[in-house]
Amino acid sequence: MKNPKITAAAGLSLLLAASGVALAQGFEPVQPLKAATSRSAVAAEADAAARDGNVYGDVIAAPLISRPSSRDRASVRAEAVATAHAPNQNLDRRAFVNSEVPPQLQGAGR
Repeated sequence: MKNPKITAAAGLSLLLAASGVALAQGFEPVQPLKAATSRSAVAAEADAAARDGNVYGDVIAAPLISRPSSRDRASVRAEAVATAHAPNQNLDRRAFVNSEVPPQLQGAGR
């Protein structure tokens, strides 16, 4: 009773092994890439595309312009230092009762 089962299992395994060999013979490994263009041509196309800008953007590219300021550098710096040293610079109205900053903490900072 055991011999027919063993024989059937051996025959089935031989059949599967033979079909696996047939499948393995038809397999082609990964082929090397064959580039149609050279590196210099790709680099030239990339440079041209970078100069064209974002063609898919929905905003027209406008050159950045700087506007002259009426204030001098020293006054801007003095204001920044005063604001940085102000005791109430990090106050948030939501942190106080009824969202009101107490008068003793109010100052020229905000």
